[in-house]
Amino acid sequence: MSTTLTSLEGRIKAQAFGFGFDLVGICTLGPAETADAFDRWLDAGFAGAMEYLPRGRDKRRDSRLPAPGTSSAIVVAMSYGGGEPDGPVARYARGDDYHQIVLERLRALHRWLEQDIQQPVLGRAYVDTGPLLERDLARRAGLGWFGKNTNLISPSLGSFFFLGALLIDRDLVADTPFAADRCGTCTRCLDACPTDAFAAPRVLDATRCISYLTIELKGAIPVELREPVGDRLYGCDICQDVCPWNNRFAAPLPDESPYAARPALAAKEARSLACELLAMDEEPFREAFARSPMKRAKLRGLKRNAAVVLGNIGTPDDRPVLERAIEDEEPLVREHAVWALDQIASRQSVGEAHRT
Repeated sequence: MSTTLTSLEGRIKAQAFGFGFDLVGICTLGPAETADAFDRWLDAGFAGAMEYLPRGRDKRRDSRLPAPGTSSAIVVAMSYGGGEPDGPVARYARGDDYHQIVLERLRALHRWLEQDIQQPVLGRAYVDTGPLLERDLARRAGLGWFGKNTNLISPSLGSFFFLGALLIDRDLVADTPFAADRCGTCTRCLDACPTDAFAAPRVLDATRCISYLTIELKGAIPVELREPVGDRLYGCDICQDVCPWNNRFAAPLPDESPYAARPALAAKEARSLACELLAMDEEPFREAFARSPMKRAKLRGLKRNAAVVLGNIGTPDDRPVLERAIEDEEPLVREHAVWALDQIASRQSVGEAHRT
């Protein structure tokens, strides 16, 4: 749709950009077009241990249900720096937790709207935690299309962004849904996945995804998937890194961004960061990762991940930190440290055999 600053929709968009959002669109709430596909995905077991997803499946079928009385959604996207260098921690998790940042700005937009129209507005903001199919809303609001790696891709921004939605009880004029599929015949994201996590284009088996394995999975990482994890300590950007739309449009973070890497992560390569995490106690962890989304995995999960990374890229010099980890109070950490020591010993034996 065409908006002007004199229209309510135009003023909303201008204010959203003023709050730091990079994309904004409007859609009408109603039955979710992707609800059936989501149900099939759940039924196939692709959600793994993410039990919170099936709990809200009924409400996800219709975007009017999570906040009764609402009729329109203001959908926003906020970049988190796809142009930043790759590393062992996914770009989205290097700074402060996006949930709170995007949520606070959506709530500020809600307050501004009430002041602008001089009326109370029933509304509720969602950022990745409610029973909403956010990609569905974003596509309907004209922000982009579903890539073969399942991410929403914007033709002007790529895919390194967070989504949020403010549901309100006003009948706004909706934007034109994004109808085109601009992936074409490209399969770079599917081909690049180290764990073969895509059951089909636009169908992710989360139980094989490195992000799931290093964040959502609370138990042991399956042995057959540990080596493909490589040097990834938390999350994975591979399927986004190879996307031509990101190669063209992803941008570095602006100065003073809340998503800039915190000192505990900045410019650190995987091996040294893994050793630091394995040697870390709870109090230093809480201090170093205050307001970080990485706390979701807890220290035990990060130590598990660190052991896997050292098992994949570590050297005999890393044995002392792994040997100490064998005495960790968490059985999960001990198990993965033993595996890592075995991997290092195996590589050393192969190297010695080649030298003789």
